Amino acid sequence: MTDPSESSPDQRFLKKYRIKLRNDFRLVYDSGTVVSDSTLVIHGLRNGRDYSRIGLSIPKKVGSAPIRNQWKRWMREAFRLQRVDLPVGIDLIIRPKKDAQGSLEAVSKSLNRLMHKLHSKLPSD
Repeated sequence: MTDPSESSPDQRFLKKYRIKLRNDFRLVYDSGTVVSDSTLVIHGLRNGRDYSRIGLSIPKKVGSAPIRNQWKRWMREAFRLQRVDLPVGIDLIIRPKKDAQGSLEAVSKSLNRLMHKLHSKLPSD
């Protein structure tokens, strides 16, 4: 059996990659930096860390609880799989666009495109 530390880059979704506190959500929302496309809306703020964190906001307008849970799984998985390729040091609040047709592939493409767009819009430290 191989040692996990010797394998490809760590793709686990650790607690440190999550935004959970209300104040952290508020700071990101108040930053005013927003990017969107037909699938996702992303609010962002530089966090001064050497990794990015995500917070999820899934309004009831998106659908029933199972549909909202599916969106959460897609967004967490897209972030987990792409984390090492995305810009670092950004806190993100991600939500689906109203009436968006979701899938893991659509969310992944959208997240990658929007993260790079957001990174270029954010003021430098």
